[in-house]
Amino acid sequence: MLHLLTTLVNSFDYSFYKSIYIFFLSFFSNTFSAISGGGAGLIQLPALILFGVPYYQALASHKLATVALGLGGSLRNYKSLKNDIFIAWQVLIFGLPGVIFGASFVEFISEQYLYLLLGLISIFLAFYSFFRSDLGLSSGSNKLNLIYKIRFLFFIFLIGILNGSISSGTGLLVTILLIKTYGMDFLRAISLTFFTVGIFWNFTGAVFLSKIGPVNSNLIIFLIVGSFTGGYLGAHLSKLKGNTLVKKTFTLVCLLVGITLLMKSIVGFL
Repeated sequence: MLHLLTTLVNSFDYSFYKSIYIFFLSFFSNTFSAISGGGAGLIQLPALILFGVPYYQALASHKLATVALGLGGSLRNYKSLKNDIFIAWQVLIFGLPGVIFGASFVEFISEQYLYLLLGLISIFLAFYSFFRSDLGLSSGSNKLNLIYKIRFLFFIFLIGILNGSISSGTGLLVTILLIKTYGMDFLRAISLTFFTVGIFWNFTGAVFLSKIGPVNSNLIIFLIVGSFTGGYLGAHLSKLKGNTLVKKTFTLVCLLVGITLLMKSIVGFL
C-alpha cells in the first residue's frame, strides 16, 4: 500500500503534492509514535527510502523530524519531567556516546543483522506487554542498588548504538527500560523518552549522519511540521485517555515494528 501511494504521488510533476503527502505521512506516523513512545520510523523511514532518498540521508532526515516529535511531546508533557531530571541526565550522558558510535559506524554495519536483532526484541516486548496486564499502568519510584544502576546505564549505551545506526524502535526500548527499571507508568516514561531520545539523541545522530550526505531542505520542512504537530496531538491524546490507551498502542506498535524489521532482515539476506 505504501509503495502504491508513493508510486502514485511520484506520477505528479508538482512537488506540492509530494510535500502534502510527506506532511500527512509524518503527522500520522508521529501521532501514533507519541502515544506509544516510539516507532515513527515504522512508516516514515521506509517512505523516505521509497521516495528515492539514499538510506543514510533518509535516516538523517527522519532523525531531524523526530527531534520535532520530541519537542512537540515534551511541550505537552513538560510538567512530568521535573521529578526525573536526574534520570534524564543519565540517559543523555551514557546514551549519547552510543548514538555517536552507532552513527559513526553505520556505513560499516550490516543492516540486516541489526534489523533482525531489533525486530526480535520488539516482538518480544509486544508479547511481554500484552501478557503483563499491569505493566506501566501505575507509577512508582524504585530505588536501585549499584548493580542495577550499572545494568541500566549499560543498556542505555547499547540502545544508543542502535539509535545511531538504524533508529526504528529504539524509543520503545528506552520506554520499556524506564518502566521496568524505575517502576514508571507509560505516560511518565514516554515523557522522559521524548525529552532525551526524541530531542537530544536524534539531533546528535542527525548531525553525524548528515556528514555522509546533505539532506533535502524542502523535504525536511514538511517532515518537521508534521512531526511536531503529530507529536503534540499524540501526547495530548495519551494524557487525555491515560495509560490504558498508551499501553495498547505501545503493544501494537512494538508488534508492527518487529514484524517490519524482520521482513527487512529476511529480504536483505535473500
